[in-house]
Amino acid sequence: MKKIQIFLYLQLFLLSTSISAQELITGKNIAVTNTESGKVRGYIHNGTFIYKGIPYAKANRFEAATKPDSWEGIRSSTTYGPVAPLMTPTTSVNDEPEFVFDHDWGYPNEDCLRINIWTPEIDDNKKRPVLFWIHGGGFTAGSSQELPSYDGENLSKRGDVVVVSINHRLNVLGFLDLSAYGDKFKHSANNSILDMVAALNWVRVNIENFGGDPNNVTIFGQSGGGAKVNTLMAMPKAKGLFHKAVNQSGSFRTNILDKEETQAIGAEVLSILDLNTDQVDSLQTIPFEQLSKAGTQALKNVAEKMKAEGKPAIGFGLNWGPSKDGIDLPYSLFSPEAFELSKDIPLLLGTTKNEFAPFANMRFVDASDEEIMAHIKKEWKDKSDDYIKAVKKAYPDDTEAKDLLDVDTMFRPGAVVQANGKSALKNGAPVYMYLFTWQSPVFNGKYKSLHCMELPFVFDNIERAKNMTGGGDAAHRLAEKMSLAWINFAKTGDPNHSGLPKWPKYNSQNTATMHFDTISEVKPQLDKELFKLFEQK
Repeated sequence: MKKIQIFLYLQLFLLSTSISAQELITGKNIAVTNTESGKVRGYIHNGTFIYKGIPYAKANRFEAATKPDSWEGIRSSTTYGPVAPLMTPTTSVNDEPEFVFDHDWGYPNEDCLRINIWTPEIDDNKKRPVLFWIHGGGFTAGSSQELPSYDGENLSKRGDVVVVSINHRLNVLGFLDLSAYGDKFKHSANNSILDMVAALNWVRVNIENFGGDPNNVTIFGQSGGGAKVNTLMAMPKAKGLFHKAVNQSGSFRTNILDKEETQAIGAEVLSILDLNTDQVDSLQTIPFEQLSKAGTQALKNVAEKMKAEGKPAIGFGLNWGPSKDGIDLPYSLFSPEAFELSKDIPLLLGTTKNEFAPFANMRFVDASDEEIMAHIKKEWKDKSDDYIKAVKKAYPDDTEAKDLLDVDTMFRPGAVVQANGKSALKNGAPVYMYLFTWQSPVFNGKYKSLHCMELPFVFDNIERAKNMTGGGDAAHRLAEKMSLAWINFAKTGDPNHSGLPKWPKYNSQNTATMHFDTISEVKPQLDKELFKLFEQK
């Protein structure tokens, strides 16, 4: 009898060991949990529970999102859902940059309000910090699956945290202001941002079923996603739905349009489509391609009128994005009121050293030192020496002539403005500033610390994003340190850990900035003179 019991115990042990050792576990009753709308089934990969494409809301075109429809039985949720349609669909790519970014374009559908989740466990009653990722692409493009670095498995596993990402409405679908034409469309100017609020509300209600803590949610995003983080920090309806924020290369948009201007864009769309105001409902059914074309033309027409009236451009120029609508978003993003609204939210923010500069200066990759210096002389004239001196002060370890060109002055100045403004709040939450300076070796190093380059390190996805990082032990070691900093910040509001030098809280006096590189170190702001030169140019 004892031999039989021992044999059975051994068999059970071997079975459990076999299951735990499986790289991928799928099946009818695998990774099943509840949501407010019904049960969902995901899958388990290397011990991480993964769910993709769960509806967090539904919405008619130009109307505010509402709760999703409920379903019977168990909803299979193992693949990414649809992505928001693009104004200009991708039909061709530039070969080498596409190799570096390695996009997954997904499939478009206006019914795109979907959420993805990576979690270490679903049934242990443990409340883990939640990292809520908001994708980049400005306010017009992108998705939660667009880049390989967005995958949340490694970050979830490394930090014992729940990682969430979402798709939401973009471009004309998310921002066309039709509020002048009735209550049905009163939120239309900022529906895209309200979709994110709906997703955060979904997290508040459902995330405990996925092992997460609804009272410890960190929103983080890069580029357009960072700008969306800033927008949520300025939105009263989002207050209380998140508790910490990370803005990566997203401080480029400081001013936003007013209602007068966004309603003018809406009226221009109707005019271009030869529609009367009592025909506005037809905008909900016309083909997206036709709507998109009219929206693009409307932006151009209104931009020309604004220019004629002497009104300033917004961000990189007039485009779709959030606006002061007087209802959902009453403040500009860096206004005193916005800073006060998010006063209690710890903020981690920064940029990459080179951002878009390598792309802008690609024609100088094989240029001689003399050609580069001649270009600087042409651009800066009698201030050429001042420019070179300022760049060398900012980056004293750079030695190549082209390094003088490939510095970012597009994203980082806004990050400094935001850090100074938020850190100046009396009794406000802490601010931590970083600068990602690590240089990729891919294609002989010509992409340097490109826009998006920090993402594989934050998500601990060096292998998945090897086309961008080149892989290697040094990259993995930095990814371990960076991802742990983001994890610690999500857990406690403080990114410090033993693998990094002491990272002080930022203020305008110490300007303490963590420079992430093979050897990371904290430095004060060294590019003040460089920024002043660009302001005077």
